[in-house]
Amino acid sequence: MFLDPAIRDWVLFPITIIMVLVGVFRHQLTILMTGDPPKPELKDIRQGKALIRGQLLAQNNAYLPTSAFIERKKYLCQAFEDGVYLKNKVSKDDGGLVNPMADPKNMEVMMDGMKKQMMGIVPQTLIMGWIQFFFSGFILIKLPFPLGLRFKQMLQSGIMTPNMDVKWVSSLSWYFLNLFGLRGVFSLILGGENAADGTRDMTAMSTMGAMGQQPGQPQDFNKQFLGMKDTLSIIYHEWDLDNIEQRVLVKYGKQTRVFKSARK
Repeated sequence: MFLDPAIRDWVLFPITIIMVLVGVFRHQLTILMTGDPPKPELKDIRQGKALIRGQLLAQNNAYLPTSAFIERKKYLCQAFEDGVYLKNKVSKDDGGLVNPMADPKNMEVMMDGMKKQMMGIVPQTLIMGWIQFFFSGFILIKLPFPLGLRFKQMLQSGIMTPNMDVKWVSSLSWYFLNLFGLRGVFSLILGGENAADGTRDMTAMSTMGAMGQQPGQPQDFNKQFLGMKDTLSIIYHEWDLDNIEQRVLVKYGKQTRVFKSARK
């Protein structure tokens, strides 16, 4: 099968160039719409540091003596349950729930998240619709290396030809290849922290979906504190430095000499 050179000039290159330009435009538009991030307050930093303190205690508890670990666990569990480190104190009249809408900064975070989400969904939807409407069923390029049959569904999306070689790439598949492959180009043009990478939004959305959190939704520190309290309460503590002197001496073959000197 031979491809018309006009396909390269009028389909292959335009799709790639338009995706690059849309990514740059999206990055600039996101900067204009979101603006500077709000500066964190002292209470916000206190919430995050308290949660990190509980995580460090849960991860490194073996390096503390049993009495020290019990005292720290008792204090943190009580503080997490009482909401000592919460920015907005929990009211018993509200059923122990914190209203995220009470903080104006949470509203700004949610609005910024919704703007970034729209900046990621709308351009990609328009480009995909444009490709499906004008270039549906086009074969654009042949890859110079062999591939397995498992790549056929990915590389020949929209092409109903079961006997075609896997090396041929359809127009819709070329869109997805550019979507995942232009990350290095955007990093080179716009820097590492850019808003043009569509895969970053997909990863963030999947991560938040696994955590049960919507994009742009502020963190519920009360729920996280209660979860950390449950984690600390079920930890089985065993001090790693117990009898460390004897273990070091046994490891380096000095234990027998210590016993001889003790007998003398």
